[in-house]
Amino acid sequence: QVQLVESGGGLVQPGGSLRLSCVASGFIFSSAGLSWVRRVPGKGLEWVSHINSRGDTAVYSDSVKGRFTISRDNSKNTVYLQMNSLKPEDTAVYHCHLVGSNSWGQGTQVTVSS
Repeated sequence: QVQLVESGGGLVQPGGSLRLSCVASGFIFSSAGLSWVRRVPGKGLEWVSHINSRGDTAVYSDSVKGRFTISRDNSKNTVYLQMNSLKPEDTAVYHCHLVGSNSWGQGTQVTVSS
């Protein structure tokens, strides 16, 4: 079955950086588009970024554009989210999502606070 396991979250000061990872299994990773979404308490789910199967096309929400970078390594079945210039409003649980499925990872908590 599909498994998505996120890691890399933590507590960081405003302006800091984190890199999230999502290791996938149970499907043909190199054929799949993947997204990062985040869940903010009281605000629901917010789509953050998407990368296509080849890794040559990425799109971002306006709230993270220019600060976050999504990438993937198909040889490692892993998708990444590099997050720079973090802001308190980026605080959320970040999940990776297999596009076109109901499969989500358990999430990794990111807290941006001084």
